[in-house]
Order: sequence, then structure tokens, then C-alpha cells
Amino acid sequence: MTPSVFAFSSLFVAVLVFLPMPAAGEPSGPVQVFILAGQSNMEGQGVVSMDHPEHYNGGKGNLVWSLAHSQSRQRMQHLRDAEGNWIEREDVSISFKARGKVRKGSLTVGYTGYGESSHIGPELQFGHLMGEHFDEPVLLIKTAWGGKSLQKDFRPPSSGGETGPFYRQMIEEVRTALAGLGNSRFEIRGFVWMQGWNDMVSEEATAEYADNLVNLAKDLRKEFKAPQLPIVIGELGNGGKARDGSGMDRFRKVQRAGSKKITNARFVPTAHCARPRELSPNVGHGHHWFGNAESYFLVGEALAAGMKGLLGR
Repeated sequence: MTPSVFAFSSLFVAVLVFLPMPAAGEPSGPVQVFILAGQSNMEGQGVVSMDHPEHYNGGKGNLVWSLAHSQSRQRMQHLRDAEGNWIEREDVSISFKARGKVRKGSLTVGYTGYGESSHIGPELQFGHLMGEHFDEPVLLIKTAWGGKSLQKDFRPPSSGGETGPFYRQMIEEVRTALAGLGNSRFEIRGFVWMQGWNDMVSEEATAEYADNLVNLAKDLRKEFKAPQLPIVIGELGNGGKARDGSGMDRFRKVQRAGSKKITNARFVPTAHCARPRELSPNVGHGHHWFGNAESYFLVGEALAAGMKGLLGR
């Protein structure tokens, strides 16, 4: 697929100009933009270093522990330098609005609803892998809120009824981040959706989830004038393998079915990313992967693999 450059809507004045010639050794070409959206598991609940013996299980499963003890430890070494500092990847930037403030900068730990550097989400490893995939600079626009459903909060216009307020806010935040690029050329290369818990716990919301997912893809592509925008849908893989016939099992099947109805989209299984509660920081938070940093690392890795499969380069 030959990517196209997307213009702003009439809400924004868009003037497309060419970037100055890059200095020797600097990457050239338009900024490669990815939109990462969803609810709390896209926000990011993976604990970085907190290790209170009562509240964080002595640090088991946090990012520091995972770098030394997890199954993925060899694949995680690029996250920290020899002095123990968290790497800031300058060729990948991120924009995320939380608590009313936009945080922008080089990709590193901490771009979650908690602020500072206490947690990670799927964006961390996703961003690293996109940075490796492209010679051009990469921008991640993350837009996510906890406890939100696709049935109501993110309800897309094509589903009828009242458009969800967080659908509208998602679009607004993406456009604001794009406006922040100023005169830089950019290409919106993909959309990643990691959401579902609030719909999974409702039979009514589960029943219409596939249609709402199709409408979400349709409306986003229309909004950004990108009829073939690559879309990755992450499985609600919390807890690992689901019991046959359980609410989680039914919901995952609906997610997969909806994904198959969307052209140029991919459903990405994530149940394999789950880790035991006893080896995780938040033993009572199954809805947040028990706060396990390796889980969020692996989810980001899986989402990136799915996206690369759609990009074709």
C-alpha cells in the first residue's frame, strides 16, 4: 500500500510543506504516525519499580524485576542503559493527554495515566519496534481512559444513537497532536485498539460489540480520509486462557468476528501474554494483567507484530 498524507479537517488549518533538508545522518521523510487508543489497559498499568511488600508483592513482576527474572528478560534489555537509566528513544516520540495535561517527548517509561515514570503500557515496546521498522521518525498518539465501553463511551457515529463523548474526545486529541507537528509532513500509518473490559461484563454490550467495532473502523477511516488505514485490534487477553463458554470466551470470539469484517485489519491474540498473579505486583487486579510489566511489554510486542504484518514493509 502506498501511504498517503492526510489533511486536517476544517477544524484546523493545514498547510503541507516540505521539511528542511536533513543534516547528514538524520532520518528523512514524513513522520510515521500511529494512533493507540482504548481504555485502562491501553493507558498502561504495568508497574515499573514499586516494590512494597504488601501493596506490590515485593516487586515481583514489575519492570525492574522482569528485566532480571522474567521469561522475556533477554528481549527487554534495550529498555535500560548500562547505568540503569531508562532509555529515551529520540527517533520515536509520543503524545498522551492525562489528567488534563498533554505530555510529549521521546519514548520511554511513564506515558500512562499516573504520570512520571511509575507505569508502562503497550506503547513502550510497540514504539521500540516501530522505531526499528522505519527509517523515518515515528510519532505515537496515545488516547485512552479507564472504565470506558465501546457501546456508550466510545460509541462511533455510524452505530446510531448518541455518539460517545470519548469517541469525540479521541478524535480531538489526535487532531491536536497532529497540529503540534506544525509544518512537518506526516502520514497516519495505523490505528491500534486495546479495549473491551467494560463491554465484556455486559451481555448487551457484548452482543453489539462486533458491529460497533466495524463502525469504529469505518468512522475513523472517514474522519482521517484513510479508507485503507491499517487497524490492529488487541484481544482482551487478561487472565490467559479463558474457560469455554465463559463471558471472556464469548467476548473474545465477538472481538475476532468483528475484526474479520474489517478490511485491512488484524485481530491480535494476547492471552499468551498473561503471567501468574503470584509473580505480579498487583495480585488483586486481574482486569489490569495484575500490573505485570512483562505482560504489557509482550502485548506491545504482539500489537507491533500485527501492525508490521499489515504495513507490508
